[in-house]
Amino acid sequence: MPYSSFSTLLEDARRDSLTLAECIQNREALDSDIDVAEVRAQLAEALQIMREAILQGSKADISSRTGLTGGDAAKLFESVNSFEAINVLGPRFTHILAASMATVELNAAMGRIVAAPTAGASGVLPGIFLTLDRDHSLGDEALINGLLVAGAIGACFAAQATLSGAAGGCQAEVGTAAAMTAAAVAYMLGVENGAYADRDDTPKWENLHETVGHAASFTMQGQLGLVCDPVAGLVEVPCIARNATGAAVALAGAQMALAGLKFPIPFDEVVDTASRVGAAIPPSLRETAKGGLAVTPTAKRIACELQ
Repeated sequence: MPYSSFSTLLEDARRDSLTLAECIQNREALDSDIDVAEVRAQLAEALQIMREAILQGSKADISSRTGLTGGDAAKLFESVNSFEAINVLGPRFTHILAASMATVELNAAMGRIVAAPTAGASGVLPGIFLTLDRDHSLGDEALINGLLVAGAIGACFAAQATLSGAAGGCQAEVGTAAAMTAAAVAYMLGVENGAYADRDDTPKWENLHETVGHAASFTMQGQLGLVCDPVAGLVEVPCIARNATGAAVALAGAQMALAGLKFPIPFDEVVDTASRVGAAIPPSLRETAKGGLAVTPTAKRIACELQ
């Protein structure tokens, strides 16, 4: 995605009287030398891969090559509508957690996923997107618009900070994924609520556009400093469960913004903060498996058993 700052995206959308999705897809088509239809076709293909990943990852017999992970998403899915299961979150929230974990469990099993923005953080976005589509009947066109917005938010982190856990801790991966998703959810549900119903109501558009930034900011502020400490150096523990908790933070960020709360720090400054915080995280907590959960006695035993 071409935008390196959210403020530039807002300025372009305001100047040309375009929705965020229109502005992003037009810029992407121009920079990639393809037409808008091809941009959307590529995103439609990504969306289908996400659906298939959740389906494959939700199978009870799925397992990573190490045997360390697999099958947890299936257990969560079983609890969604079970009268016997203890469910403190409700069916929708539990379904989102299950779908998020299913995607990353498939990744650990060497299945096909969409990096969003990375393979290790690939569960947050599809878990939330496809559950909300199920419950709100958003449809593929709305989901593609959501992917455009999510991609633009991710591009801001890629340009101003990093998407690498090795460079910025897990805040750069799951944190970015959560911010991307929260922004897209705020956009999609704002559109569903009629933000663009009147094409002449520019102030209402701009309010939604600002809400998108607040959603991303509320989410990232809750992920700042998140460490990357993979057990045995594998993208399995705690990475898979972290996608589920990242989804929970994304939902919180989106809900606060949609309720009209405004984060006091502009989104681009939040991204800059993420860059500085990520650089300050000790190397032992940046995907080296030399700190955090990776050096607990049990983690060391697991690492030895897998050698």
